[in-house]
Amino acid sequence: MRRGLRAFGTVFGIACVVAGLAPSAGVMIAARLAAGISAAMIMPITLAVITSTFPEEQRGKAIGVWTGVAGGGGILGMFLSALLVDVADWRRLFVLPVVLAVVALAMTLKAVPDSREHSAHSFDTAGALLSAVAVGGLIFVLQEGPERGWTAPVILISLIAGVIAAVGFALWELHRRDASLLDVRLFRERGLAGGSITLLVVFGVQAGIAVVLFPFFQAVLGWTGLLSTVAMMPMAVMMMAASGLAPRMAARVGTRSTMTVGVALATLGLALMALFVSVDGGYLSVLAGMLAMGIGMGLSMTPSTEAITGSLPRAEQGVASALNDVTREFGTALGVAMLGALLSAGYRSAIDDRLDGVPRGAADAAREGIAGAVEAAPGTGTHSQDLISSAQQSFVEGWQQAMWAGVAVMGVLLACLALRGPKDSAPAVADEPETVERVATR
Repeated sequence: MRRGLRAFGTVFGIACVVAGLAPSAGVMIAARLAAGISAAMIMPITLAVITSTFPEEQRGKAIGVWTGVAGGGGILGMFLSALLVDVADWRRLFVLPVVLAVVALAMTLKAVPDSREHSAHSFDTAGALLSAVAVGGLIFVLQEGPERGWTAPVILISLIAGVIAAVGFALWELHRRDASLLDVRLFRERGLAGGSITLLVVFGVQAGIAVVLFPFFQAVLGWTGLLSTVAMMPMAVMMMAASGLAPRMAARVGTRSTMTVGVALATLGLALMALFVSVDGGYLSVLAGMLAMGIGMGLSMTPSTEAITGSLPRAEQGVASALNDVTREFGTALGVAMLGALLSAGYRSAIDDRLDGVPRGAADAAREGIAGAVEAAPGTGTHSQDLISSAQQSFVEGWQQAMWAGVAVMGVLLACLALRGPKDSAPAVADEPETVERVATR
């Protein structure tokens, strides 16, 4: 594990240096690609280090800290990035990642044990390709369906390809069995399945909320990028605090009960934002919903992660950590695609009825999004203020449509937790060589 963190951490740091000094956009994109790949390798290793080295009685607290940092760190990173852009220039964005990479490498050499897992099987290339096609095809459908039309040939082809690849991946992994990329039979275990579904949905909703909130702060309220990220901080703080509280709550009332309370609070937060958001209400119209969302996500993410890692023995913590990371990233992509598409579709549907008398060029720009409407408004003469007001109100209506869709998805998750959520019992002892058949009886 230490060698992996050291290698990928070094690649990440070097890639950030190259991106900051890049002489062209192509070089910067290539460097960011390398940084993204190395970061994707680092994340599951960090969780595997925690679950395989911390004793059972301290593992929940450690996972809580990891989850809080992983969940709130994204919002904190956006704040620091906006701050650096405001006080300096975009190249300064890469200074902080480089510094953090150096600190992380030093701490890795000092604190992370040098261990490795040996595999007698070759890498599952076919499974990796099938999973990539499945994920890419389905996300493309969700992202582009509202824009191009659900019956457009490219959408139908992507949907068919994604579904076939997903089914093919499951069948292939069942066929390979011990040499598989992911043993899909593990999802028969309630803790693993319940934790994975919860993380998928919660991280999807969290990412979708960020996509909705930033244009609201900037285009509707007229705030700067820095102020918009500051406005997100209360949700991040609540999330991190609740992540630390979740292990204690799970020890008292059980894993499933804690997850259920968290999901219910997050659902309430979405409903509050859908009900009370308004142009005139400003920030206060969404603050209560953001706070409820932050607490709910913090309470649900930590026990979900612990349910996944606790379902597999210590020797398979690398698999559990990778599954946890893939679930979070896939959920994030789905959430951005789905809620972003619903917001855009709702906005266009609402603003179409408010463009009478607006010059054609400005009307076309307004249909593209609220940013286009604000930019085109000064050229419309007497229609300027009306166009901006119409765009702002249309955005709020699209927002409400996206929020109610999120409420519906979270409602389905609550039902899944009630029917197939993890049992309200202590997690498995990782040193014990348990099998899937044994833990499935919990």
